[in-house]
Amino acid sequence: MITQQFAARFAADWIDAWNAHDLERILAHYTANFEMASPVIAQLMDEPSGMLKGKDAIRAYWAKALARHPAPMFELLHVLVGAESVTLVYRGHRGMSAEVFWFDAHGKVARAAAHYAGS
Repeated sequence: MITQQFAARFAADWIDAWNAHDLERILAHYTANFEMASPVIAQLMDEPSGMLKGKDAIRAYWAKALARHPAPMFELLHVLVGAESVTLVYRGHRGMSAEVFWFDAHGKVARAAAHYAGS
């Protein structure tokens, strides 16, 4: 089970890493073969499924995203805790957003899905 304390620490570091545009620090939260789903993947990476797998593929995607938005971009609004997942609700350059993170037994993100209220 994920604790509120774990979720709060994860959320703070994840938001700080994105706002610092520190790609390696961002990727440190994830397993080597994690899966990422986002409608933005379809737009930026020409991947109709909206899904990527593995740090190399997702590193390229996030590097493009960070290059497009050089100013700090995320304001954490809520941290929601599930049994094996955490959902962060935040305001970013796309407006209201939520991201769900599923964790492995070592506390690393194995799968994530981003959701946006608007484009």
